[in-house]
Amino acid sequence: MKLVVFLICSITLCMVSADISELRKTYPKANASEQVTDELFTKLSPISKTDDAVLVAYKGAVSTLKAKYAQGLRNKKDFFKSGAELIEYAVATQPKNIEIRCIRLGVQENSPKVVGYKESIEEDKGFLLYNFADVSSEEIREFVKNYALQSSVFDASEKQLFSGR
Repeated sequence: MKLVVFLICSITLCMVSADISELRKTYPKANASEQVTDELFTKLSPISKTDDAVLVAYKGAVSTLKAKYAQGLRNKKDFFKSGAELIEYAVATQPKNIEIRCIRLGVQENSPKVVGYKESIEEDKGFLLYNFADVSSEEIREFVKNYALQSSVFDASEKQLFSGR
């Protein structure tokens, strides 16, 4: 019986890991594609605050992107607000997680000024700069590096810190 439970847990963990890997590759494409945003939104809809904080952050980020494509001011506001709340929850749950902080930085950098969601840009930028060298996961390093290199938040000398190893 213990073996069956172990196998089920192992398979589930592998599926979640594969999903996060795919999410890291697909998420950057969502900003430029309503279709990708909708697909990710549907895929992440079962995620709740009881799930992994990284998944919660991605769900929040995708929700803020749904606001970009939503019809009507009310719908735009609702998508963005619920997404920002999920991101903030994820940061509060795992404040030292560089991937979550990178997600929040990306959303804040790209959010319209009118929504007022820009208060942690400098904090998250500093966090990424200070902690990037300590990231052991090559996949997460690549995700953060790719974001930083295209971001307007980082200047040329800061971007060099992400390029070298």
